[in-house]
Amino acid sequence: MPPRTTPRRLADKLADAAAAYQASVVIPHCPQCSNSCCRLDPLVLELEWKQVRTFWRIEEPRATFDRRLATGQGPQEIRAANGLYYAHGKPCPAFNEATASCSVYGQPIKPAGCSDFPVYEDGGVIVADLRCEAVDRKALTAWIAQALGEGFRVAWSADPEFPFLITISLKKAKRST
Repeated sequence: MPPRTTPRRLADKLADAAAAYQASVVIPHCPQCSNSCCRLDPLVLELEWKQVRTFWRIEEPRATFDRRLATGQGPQEIRAANGLYYAHGKPCPAFNEATASCSVYGQPIKPAGCSDFPVYEDGGVIVADLRCEAVDRKALTAWIAQALGEGFRVAWSADPEFPFLITISLKKAKRST
């Protein structure tokens, strides 16, 4: 009898499969993408103060910056909430438009959302954003099915409010008798 797959172990396998898909399919496509997520149209970045300070080259103390931001005097693409900052609508300052590359790629300061987008594991399922031109639902579903093996059936569903967001989940495959 094969060892039982726990929910945590399954989530880890899904995360590994999502990361492998990103590395093999999505990342190689990024330099030729016609709608780079680094332009922050499809992506909202969740940032810590250190990242905001570094990317936007802010010299003033955080409290001063927060006051400026609250009065509409800060960068228009940044919003503050719950001790974090959210950037959207303008290219990320770490993105070099001329070379279509990131100046913080592979560094600890790179935002987590950049690594996760557009395919990531979340709570035992994979979430994929089809606005990324490198993501193909059928190919991703097949990738996940192959990575997880015959013991599972892969199912997907679209978010009714945001149909470009799909969730890929696993169901135990029915045993044939």
